[in-house]
Amino acid sequence: MATLRAGEPRSGTGAAALVYGVRLTVEGRPLEETELIERARRGEVVAYEELVRRYQDVAVRTAHVIAPAADADDAAQEAFVKAWSALPRFRPGSPFRPWLLSIVANEARNRRRSAGRREGLALRAADSPSGDAAPSPEAAVLDAESRAVLLAAVNGLRDDDRDVIAARYFLELSEAETADALSIPRGTVKSRLSRALGRLRAGLSSAPAPEERRDD
Repeated sequence: MATLRAGEPRSGTGAAALVYGVRLTVEGRPLEETELIERARRGEVVAYEELVRRYQDVAVRTAHVIAPAADADDAAQEAFVKAWSALPRFRPGSPFRPWLLSIVANEARNRRRSAGRREGLALRAADSPSGDAAPSPEAAVLDAESRAVLLAAVNGLRDDDRDVIAARYFLELSEAETADALSIPRGTVKSRLSRALGRLRAGLSSAPAPEERRDD
């Protein structure tokens, strides 16, 4: 995997893949995000690599929500490269996460359009880490089946509905972050989400419960 180096251009062939997993500290303390952003805007690649490390997981999950599964990882990586090139245009003091996720979402939508196909949400996009104790085997099976029913219903929605539900509930973005990530007005998030949830409820009401499907 190629690595961006200090002094390389922000665009073109020099802006290839970024190294994930670099942890940047100063005198033993982690750098604050605002300091990392400012350093990255000045062209410090190591600072940007730390931002990549911090947001890699949510970026990949966002890409898997929107792009075909085969293209999602590449979409997230390409979005990080494009974000590096766009950093000079980032407004200091603005939230970084929604700005980055808007680039990820745009790249993922481009991949979806180019692929000419529509795939279901990957289960990994809906999974969120939890510190709770492990459930019993029976509860784990029921939970997995319930999640499968939910994802099947979400996948039956049109793309706009699916994207806004995934952003708000699977990725747990705020309304403002969802608006930025999906490049829509904040007021549209509320109205679109309300309509999408109505259609989702209708779809779920017609789906058999996990217990019923196991009894068949």
